[in-house]
Amino acid sequence: MSDTHRWIRTARCEGIPLCEARSVRLGGRDIAIFNLGDRFLAVDNRCPHKGGPLSEGIVSGATVVCPLHARKVNLETGNVLNSPAAPQCIETFRTRVENGVVLLELPIQSAANREMPGVCIEEGGETHGLDQINL
Repeated sequence: MSDTHRWIRTARCEGIPLCEARSVRLGGRDIAIFNLGDRFLAVDNRCPHKGGPLSEGIVSGATVVCPLHARKVNLETGNVLNSPAAPQCIETFRTRVENGVVLLELPIQSAANREMPGVCIEEGGETHGLDQINL
């Protein structure tokens, strides 16, 4: 653990069925944790298009389709793959499993870094600003 991040126990592995997700509320935000069988991935639970609950979407490989307007989100990068407009993305979170429990690595927000924007990385490597949601 570093001075800028901390690991939080979130959910039991058996509580998240294969190829499905569960939403957890941590620090005032909803995070979706996905069970891909060989690993767990976690992302913000709000689609950047219209705020759809990604935890209720259809999982295919390492992507999820938003249940509201069919935006396809890469769970590894957070990038929206079929966005017709400017690049869109959501925040991703590192995960690990200990004793059958999924842990998420969350940033420890300070007054200084709350104003820093996040970054949306396109598949080609170009970056675009994205406002962070503070804990």
